[in-house]
Amino acid sequence: MIIFRQADVYSPGYMGVNDVLVCGGRIEAVGDHLEGGSGCSEIDARGYFLTPGLIDQHEHIIGGGGEGSFHTRTPEVQLSALIRAGITTVLGLLGTDDMTRSIESLVAKAKGLKEEGVTAFALCGAYGYPSPTITGSVKKDIVFVDEILGLKLALSDHRAPNISTEELIRLASDVRTAGMISGKPGFIVLHMGDGERRLDQVFEALERTDIPVKTFHPTHMSRTPELLQSGFRLAKMGGYIDITCEGGERIQAGRLGTGRVMEILKEARSQEVPMDRITFSSDGQGSWSSYDGYGHLKEIGVTDVGNMYRQLKYLVIQGKMDLSEALPFFTSNVAKALEMYPRKGCIAPGADADLLLIRPDMTLDTVMAGGKVMMAEGNLKKKGTYEAEY
Repeated sequence: MIIFRQADVYSPGYMGVNDVLVCGGRIEAVGDHLEGGSGCSEIDARGYFLTPGLIDQHEHIIGGGGEGSFHTRTPEVQLSALIRAGITTVLGLLGTDDMTRSIESLVAKAKGLKEEGVTAFALCGAYGYPSPTITGSVKKDIVFVDEILGLKLALSDHRAPNISTEELIRLASDVRTAGMISGKPGFIVLHMGDGERRLDQVFEALERTDIPVKTFHPTHMSRTPELLQSGFRLAKMGGYIDITCEGGERIQAGRLGTGRVMEILKEARSQEVPMDRITFSSDGQGSWSSYDGYGHLKEIGVTDVGNMYRQLKYLVIQGKMDLSEALPFFTSNVAKALEMYPRKGCIAPGADADLLLIRPDMTLDTVMAGGKVMMAEGNLKKKGTYEAEY
């Protein structure tokens, strides 16, 4: 058992100064001056913020890229990178490359990350269509592979498969049904490019069918102003939209920098977009790229999983946003979108003990995943199996 003593607890709403008791990988109790009993260790958290761990729902855990030939394939994520970024739950997926990478490798990596101490899930599918799977069936992958929660697909992008609306409807129906059968969320993560059709096919599918709006999870929604407005419309209908975090002011691949995110949130509020329908993710280990007017690759690089925590820190320090207001985009909103709340994304009895202890200057101090301390006082306590010695 471990007790965090006298922390400023954010669940993500502010709960005041409290103790938090962790036992058996779960949060046992939240309250003032809790009794731990014999053998219980304590962490002095006075003056620090205690928050849920971050949930990254869009990460290329086995790498991505490859759009500039084989030498541009990006590397897989390491456990230590996730811990330093405060990510305790991750959803892995493929991108453009479903030829040199496979769903089998993706699921194996998710299983490995779970064995190393964090919570990990995966999606079948990739940019292309027909969707790559393990079983030969999207429905069976979702139903029978524990880690697989849904499907990945690309729309409105020059690398997208340009599927028809009828094909999109069929995929959404399959994913929805498989989710119901398996007790999983059953959704399609839509990689959105900067094409002029934007979310038109999604809106058409929703108008023509009874498929729930929550089935479609578009990401990279800050790519263009027009796409963002399309996303606001979906959020007002009850859907979730995902914004890709950026770690600096530089605009990469048409996505917008950290300062622009404040403008996006302000604009969303002014248009009365439900803020609990907006999530942030890293796109970690994927490649960012830019192309000239002829479609030739000009620039390519690797996106850092640390973008999520840097984005959170930016919103609080530079953006002057209260921590309780900024946290949901990285925690409870994501947990609800993935139908994991209140097991994930909050600090409450019965929730998983995925916790971050943050210093007043927003420096990440301690990371706990599944009740185990993975980083303490800024020093890693756990690394991946094949990472360098401590």
